[in-house]
Amino acid sequence: MSDKPLTGHKVLIITVSAFAVIISVNLTMAYLAVGTFPGLEVKNSYVASQTFNEKRLAQQKLGWMIDHGYEDGELKLSFKGANGASVTPQDFKVLIGRTTEARDDIRPEFTGYAGTYSADVNLQRGKWMMLVEATSADGTPFLQRLEIYVRG
Repeated sequence: MSDKPLTGHKVLIITVSAFAVIISVNLTMAYLAVGTFPGLEVKNSYVASQTFNEKRLAQQKLGWMIDHGYEDGELKLSFKGANGASVTPQDFKVLIGRTTEARDDIRPEFTGYAGTYSADVNLQRGKWMMLVEATSADGTPFLQRLEIYVRG
């Protein structure tokens, strides 16, 4: 044990040092969080909310569902109608990414016909989010978020 007394100057240095470490860690974590995931779903949530119910009801009237699967580097999508029969969207696009960061986002190119499509995609192990945006023949937008779990 030291014979030097604990002075006010030493306590001040200890306190300032402790807070400096805490603040620097917080700033680093905030920078990394914002840098890996912007946190935006839409540019203006108020404007998006004004037509949300109309779009939701129109999509429900379509009665579409999507079966999906991922195995051995191949992603498969199958669009089905309310009666279970295949439906063909006028067009569609897919965004695949991690739920917590945007740097791994990809937009695969699909091939196929009659509502069944596939794409070669190399997904690493873990949980992925897939956002499917499609349009029906009558112009009704269809939007669905699906999850993919890659094991192994």
